Formats: sequence, C-alpha cells, structure tokens
Amino acid sequence: MHVARLSLTDYRNYERAELELGPGATVLVGRNGQGKTNLVEAIGYLATLGSHRVSGDQALIRAGADAAIVRALLSHGDRELLVELQLNRQGANRAQLNRSPVKTRELPRYAHSVLFAPEDLAIVRGEPSVRRRVLDELLVQRTPRLAGVMADYERVLKQRNSLLKSARARGLAVDKLTTLDIWDERLVALGSELIDQRLALVAELREPLAAAYRSIVDADHAPGMTSLLSIDGADPDAEPEASAAVSEQVSGTRERFAEALRVLRPKELERGVTLVGPHRDDVVLLLNGLPAKGYASHGESWSFALALRLASAELLRRDSMTGDPVLVLDDVFAELDRLRRDRLASAIAGFEQVLVTAAVLEDVPRPLIARIVHIEAGHIVDEAAAEPDAEPEPDPDAPSTSEPEAADV
Repeated sequence: MHVARLSLTDYRNYERAELELGPGATVLVGRNGQGKTNLVEAIGYLATLGSHRVSGDQALIRAGADAAIVRALLSHGDRELLVELQLNRQGANRAQLNRSPVKTRELPRYAHSVLFAPEDLAIVRGEPSVRRRVLDELLVQRTPRLAGVMADYERVLKQRNSLLKSARARGLAVDKLTTLDIWDERLVALGSELIDQRLALVAELREPLAAAYRSIVDADHAPGMTSLLSIDGADPDAEPEASAAVSEQVSGTRERFAEALRVLRPKELERGVTLVGPHRDDVVLLLNGLPAKGYASHGESWSFALALRLASAELLRRDSMTGDPVLVLDDVFAELDRLRRDRLASAIAGFEQVLVTAAVLEDVPRPLIARIVHIEAGHIVDEAAAEPDAEPEPDPDAPSTSEPEAADV
C-alpha cells in the first residue's frame, strides 16, 4: 500500500495542502518548524488514531479553525480508497471511506504505517506508558476492533477510580462497596483481553526483532522482550507493599486479574485508584539478558528502538491484505551515525513507500533520495526528482580509495 495523494485542511500550520506521492522514497526537506512533520503526522494518525507528538487532538487543529480535515488516497495494486478524517474542536471526530460515513476506529483497517521518530528513544529509556502505547498502536493496526476494547476499558477504569475516590472520601468500608463488584467484572473482561493480546504480540515480535537488530548493528546482542503483568504482582509503578500476592494455584488471565483485585481492594480503597490491570503493565526490553533501560548505551538504545519499529513493520507486512505499511522516518537520520544511517536505509529498502523528513538533505542516505519535496512555513514550495547522476557528498572520515474544497466528513 502507498499514499498516492495527501490533502490537509486547517491541520496544524497548513490552511490547505495538496501533496502527490507515489511508491518509493520521498524526502520532505525544510528548516525546523516549517511543517514537515505535520504532513507525516497526519498519515500516522489515520493508521493509529493518535499523534506521536501530542496526546490530544486540539493541537492538530489550526488556530482559529473549528475542525481539521485529513484526506488520503490510498493505492494498493489496481484498488484505490479515499480515506477522510475530520478532527473537531467540539464534538466527536468523523470519518469517511470513499465518501461513505464509517466509524473513526475503522480507519486503521485500511491505513497502515510505521513511524520512526527521535521520540522513539523513550521506548527504551522512558516510562512504561511509552512501551504500552507502542504495543497498543500496533495491536489496533492489526486488529482495529481493539480500539473499541481499549476505549471501553478506559471508560470502565475511569468510573471505577471515581467510585474508589468517592468511597475513600466517605470513609466506606470494603464490605460496603457492593457496586464495585459490577465494575470489577467489566474491568476484568475487557482488561484480560488486552493483556492476552499484548502477550501474544510480544511473543510474535521476538523473532523479527532479533533479525531487525542484526540488520542494523551486524552483531548478536540477543535482543528480547519480557512482559511484566501487574496482575501477577509485577506492577512497576506501585509501592512494593501494594503488589498483589496472587496464589500460584490461580491460572488463566481472568482468574488472576479477579484474584489480584480481590487481594488489593483494601489498598485500592486506601489510595483511591485501581492498582492492577493493563494500564499498569510494562515490557522489559533486554540486551544480552540485561534490561536495556539500565545497561544499554545510547547507540544500543537507538538500535533497539529502530529494530522494534522494523519488527512492527514486518508483522504488518506479513499479515496485511493491503501489502506493505507506509514507512515514515521523521528526522531520524540526524540522530544516527553514518554506519547506522546506511544500515537502516538498507533494511527498509524493500518497502513499497518510504517518507523521510530532514532539515538537512545531506543527513539522508543517498539510496533514499529519489524525490525531494521542499517545505516552507506550511507550504509545499518545490517538488523535484533527485538527479540520478549526482554524486554523493564525500565523507571526510572515510578512508581514501581508488488542495480541493473540504468535504463534509
């Protein structure tokens, strides 16, 4: 699959933008703050229903506008799909597929992309929430209905936390909270599905992760992933005494989840918050059997993050009926040394469409400079194919050798 045309209306700093794209590599070049990332962020939103830079939608709508529209023509073989999304400042967002209304959570079924960004270093070095989000975004692209499951879980979690806070404020005893049992049942049903889906995904990622890491580093550092589940007493955020001591005789995710809630109910009432569930889980990333977060160097951390993105792309490529996901590299090459730049460029060379943003064209490996688009102050000012006979800049460190009107969506 590739994006054949991208149209934006009142999105970020773009009043109107129309960009024709095609298979192969395209480099979006411009100084920082001109709008390069905004273009690729819009494509990523269609695939993941979220931005890699902000948690809410309001920042995506241009100042003074009531809504932003993202429209993408997706091409796969002889088939084309027009996907449209309207982000509203007030009210629910709206979506269309070939001009027919659809639920917004259906969009990841048709738009697949994997985005590499400088923020990816936080996958290795950041908080558990970053790693949870990476897994959940991939789950939604592979199984779009899980977006609804995740939204339902968050609603139930919010209601349960409100009840716990209210009970704490009123000084209610544990045995008086009969209504909590109803929320517990729903929390366990939804949360257990998310836990099982994440566990299965982690298992699937291990092999392509190892292969991707070797392609970038050309060394076997035994990269791995291990899930830490709060329902088994492995909550990385809770105080030690709040960990659930789940009986070894309890098996099955639902049973362990329910047992953890039972054991922790006094602590939850005391603190007014739900202490176990997929919202408090983590994934430990390993190199040579040690946690990468504490032991990996800067370069190893970057390689791990890149390898995880590549592994995600391989899973989408393998499972998708629409072919390759669109690969987006947002100002990544400026963060890498020359060796990792070249290895990453080689690793992604076989994908149908690659979009690269860069402030300096020289940062981008020559094999990815097939087409150049210049961006300035929210405008596409110049589009051109790279000159095929142009010689790359010499490396001084190398040894010497011989838009239309917005639709009502």
